[in-house]
Amino acid sequence: MAGINKLLLLGATGRTGREVLDLALSKGYRVNVLVRDRKKVHHKHVNLLVFEGDTRIPKDLHPSMDGCQAVISCLNISRTSDFPWAPLRTPENFLSLTMKNLIGACHDKDVKRLVFTSAWGVGESVNTLPAWFSWLIDNSNIAPAYLEHERQESMVRNSGLDWTIVRPVGLVNSKKRKPVKVILNNHERPSLTISRKDTAGFLLDSLENRKLIHHIPLICS
Repeated sequence: MAGINKLLLLGATGRTGREVLDLALSKGYRVNVLVRDRKKVHHKHVNLLVFEGDTRIPKDLHPSMDGCQAVISCLNISRTSDFPWAPLRTPENFLSLTMKNLIGACHDKDVKRLVFTSAWGVGESVNTLPAWFSWLIDNSNIAPAYLEHERQESMVRNSGLDWTIVRPVGLVNSKKRKPVKVILNNHERPSLTISRKDTAGFLLDSLENRKLIHHIPLICS
């Protein structure tokens, strides 16, 4: 994975994506972002290119990948607030339609490396969830996001790309950096939270970590 100096970041206006963008630019990466509304990108940086469009539309996504060697996606199904029963703000099939388009674009543009966020509780990691959290997922508007994470994970596993699926535990906004604990194969229960800042650091560090290719690390503080 040596030689990654330019990447496409999806989800750059979200809370985790903003942390990834800040850190990537501070580390000297050249970054392309594709967003629905360019006014929500507050950075002006010589190494930043902002594209406006819809990740579900190939003609919007393809130009944003020009010259990139990797993709980081922090996209998610969002709600109108953090309240678990708040109405969805994002279409329920947003992640799977985007991933279908993204996989095709990666092959068209010869981009092999893909790192993206899923969630603790997706797939086999459901067995490490506390009972109350499993109930909350099953009985609130958090459920559509988990279904979509399941779908996009399945698509990526069979994509032929050099993927890493990152499953963070509950994301919080702490500004203090802490060591990140990495759990592979769901062999133990994680702590409940990790900061978005630490998650951003792990996503960027994963880009050139060959040991994480075709692995699904669960990360916590």
